[in-house]
This record gives sequence, structure tokens and C-alpha cells, in this order.
Amino acid sequence: MAPGSPASLREANNQRIVEAVKLYGALTQVELASVTGLSPATVSNIVKQLTADEVLATTATTRSGRRAQLVTLTRSSGLAAGVHIGRRMLSVLISDASSEVRAVKRKPLPPEHRFDTTLEETALLVADLAGEVGGSLDDVVAVGLALPTRYERGPLGAQGPLPGWHNLDIVAVMNRRLSRPVVLVSEVEAAATAEARFGGLRGAHRGLHVRVGETTDCCVVIDGQPQGPGALGHVQIDPSGPICHCGARGCLNTVVSAEALGALVRFSHGVMGLRAIVQAAVDGDPGCRQVISDAGARIGAAMADLCTVLDPDKVTVGGPLAATGETLLTPIREALRSRPLLPSPDDLFADTRFGADAETIGVTALAHDAGDQGQPMSVHPRREA
Repeated sequence: MAPGSPASLREANNQRIVEAVKLYGALTQVELASVTGLSPATVSNIVKQLTADEVLATTATTRSGRRAQLVTLTRSSGLAAGVHIGRRMLSVLISDASSEVRAVKRKPLPPEHRFDTTLEETALLVADLAGEVGGSLDDVVAVGLALPTRYERGPLGAQGPLPGWHNLDIVAVMNRRLSRPVVLVSEVEAAATAEARFGGLRGAHRGLHVRVGETTDCCVVIDGQPQGPGALGHVQIDPSGPICHCGARGCLNTVVSAEALGALVRFSHGVMGLRAIVQAAVDGDPGCRQVISDAGARIGAAMADLCTVLDPDKVTVGGPLAATGETLLTPIREALRSRPLLPSPDDLFADTRFGADAETIGVTALAHDAGDQGQPMSVHPRREA
């Protein structure tokens, strides 16, 4: 086809439609017109043709009370696996080429779990879940791994994301165990990807996802692409505060972290882990609710500074502490509302959709990307110095 010919233009428009559905998952034709910039009539014609060619599939749905056609990719044997290895939980998800979740498995992990047994269990779960959906490891185009760490290319750093996981080339280990391409990102990048592709940050030119759990991290998303993890937890909030693990004084993580929150409730409640504090707050315990609310105020102050500099279109907040809902989010909104240069929190805040599945959904999408692009066996996304 000659460049600029009607046939080449039609092929380019077809590709734009297919890539949009791959990137964002199921979309209505109106939404496809919005994200591709094509006219509704052009989108309608292309969808009809690609549906006849069995590239796309349509189903009836409703949007804002009106009937609409939801456009997806046709089912494919191309599976991808997403794995989130947290400090106390292992989650594995399998989705197909249309981004539909086919199987999910979660398993608790013991304190200070060893990398060899955890990675072996991870490999077995990926193979088992692929079998549960009627496939095998040969049908898995790539595996995505999300870890609670900021890392550089190659082996994990001397400190490591988890106790005993230092100086470990986790991508090489998983390559050997699974013989599949492996994508490794931080858990905040994975969660931000889920929000950018399918959730509250979808369509934002400049989005910000903040993950609040054992520590506080953030990720900026530009036009749907995560730009690497940001250490929001190491923003200084108290120049005379305690020394942080990073060596600086008064970081946000010295007052908002699993360790710091546990210390605050130890006198009244005894020893409590983060999950126990969150559950008690959800159940209405006044002391734990107060601790979470105070954490929200501190996080909100740091976020307000960051938003003043970045000027994001949309902001989402996720992670374990976000399970407490408005106990955490109300003081964050109040902190943002106190800054006159920022938009109203009602306009700035977007709801998260995925809860504890955000990391696996996001990293599975990145695994699909790696499989589509024919990535080599070891895949580390670009890291900032």
C-alpha cells in the first residue's frame, strides 16, 4: 500500500482501534472515538468490519442509562500472568488477550519469607492457574512481577525489597523457572498502570497515583504511561523528626508506615500489624480510626505540595490503608482543599476500582505489552537514576 493512500489510511485507523482496545480493555464506540480521535462514524464502520473479521467482538451494555455497544478483542489463547509478591501476601492473576481476568489466587506468606520458596511457589501457581483456564505455560506470553521496592536494572539492591532478598536477580531466577519473558516493576507502578489503563486515571494527561501501605509511594502517569516510582514517603515533613531508614531526618515514612502506626497503638492495643490496624479501623475501633485519620492528614500535606508542583489532572489513592475509605481520604481531601492553587478535591480525586487487585491487574497489562512486542527473556522497564 502506498503511504497516504486510502488503503494505508484505513489500515492505520484499524490499528488505532485495535491498539486502543488492547491498551484500555473494553470500550464503547463513543469512548473509542474519544481516545483515538476518530469520528463516531469512522469508528462504527471499522468496528463492524473488524467484528466481521473476528478481530473484535461487541456486546450490548448501557452507559449513563443509554444503550451502547461494548467493544472487546476476540478471545485468544494468549494469556498473561501478573504476580504481586508483598510482604505477607502472594497474589497471582491470569488474564486473556482481551484483558478479561480468567483466574486469581491469593496466598498468605509467613513473616520474612525466603525468596527461594516464595519464587518456587509463584512459578507453581502460574502454571496451575494457566491449567485451570484450559491452557499451559506455553500459552502464557509473559509474566509480570510487582514487588515492594524501587530498583535498578539487574540484581535487586543491597537492601532488597524484603528481608533476605538482597542482591537477587529475580528476573533471571523467574526466567529459569518459567522459561517465559518476565517484566519487573514496583508495586506502585503496577497499581498506577491499572488506574491509567482501566481505572480512575484513564484519559488523564497527567495523573498521580499514591499507594499507602507499609510505606508511602507514588507514581506519575503521563498519557497512560507510568514514569517510574516516586518516594513520596521520603519527603521531609518534620526537620527535627526521627531519623528515617534512608538516613534523612523527619521523612513521611517516620510517621506513616506499618512500623510507625504499630508504635502509635502499642500502648493501647498491644502489638498490631498493618492489616490488623486497618481491619480494626474498618470495624470502628476509635483508636485505630484516629491513627489512620492522622496519617491521612500527614499524607495529604505531602500530596498537596506534590500536586502544587505537578498540577495533575486526576489523583487516585490506593494501597492497604485505602481500605479504610473516608477515614483516610477525608483528611487528605481537606489538606488539598487548603491549597488555593489546587482544583477542588471533588474535581481532582478519582475513585480507585481495584482494591487489593490493583497491582496484579496492572502488572498483567504490562506482561501483555511485553508479549505483544516480542520482548526478550529479561525485561526491566526503564529506571530513573
